[in-house]
Formats: sequence, structure tokens, C-alpha cells
Amino acid sequence: QVQLVESGGGLVQAGDSLRLSCTASGRTFSRYVMGWLRQAPGKEREFVGVISGSSSHTYYADSVKGRFTVSRDNAKNTVYLQMNNLKPEDTAVYYCAANTRGVFKPFEYDSWGQGTQVTVSS
Repeated sequence: QVQLVESGGGLVQAGDSLRLSCTASGRTFSRYVMGWLRQAPGKEREFVGVISGSSSHTYYADSVKGRFTVSRDNAKNTVYLQMNNLKPEDTAVYYCAANTRGVFKPFEYDSWGQGTQVTVSS
């Protein structure tokens, strides 16, 4: 298992942008498939976006497609979630997750971060 630490959450207004970061431990970060998921109060955790180890493949939930972008910097062991045109319904705790076996599936992860709160006011 790897250690994942998210940062960058906060309180913003609708229409604003925010970038989340997640830094991972380990020496083989470039092999990990990295995902972002979120959980709003009273709701189940939902998939947001995922990126392959080489950044050649990404996949997004319909609810964020065109507004959110997942990217990574393997030299820094860091994955990012750029969120633009934020909406109140994007309010949630955002989690970074890793599939250390390199399996590109949106819902299969073996390591999780502690989460960072994003609140979007209207």
C-alpha cells in the first residue's frame, strides 16, 4: 500500500476554479493508475476521474466531463484534479486513490488518501 496525501481543498464560489493535488509515496508511482472520487453528505462515494500511469488514458464521470481535468507529474509523484466552473453540487470530500497494480478501472483502487473538503457556495 502507498501513502496518499491530498491538498488544495477549500471554500469557493460557483463558477470558480480549484486545483487539488495528491502526492504519493513509493518509487513506482509511474506505474500506478490514479483516480479521484468524491463523497457528498448523505450520498455514496462516486467516481470523478482517472488517469493511467503514462497519462495516455483518462476517463471522467459525465457530471464533470468538460469541467474537470486529471493530470499527473510522475517526477513529483503527484496527481492533480483541475476543477473549473465549479457548481454547488460539486461540494464533497474529494479522495485520491491508487491502483498500484496498474489496472485501469474507474472503481478499483487499493490505496486511498484521507480526503480534502471542497465546498462550493452559490
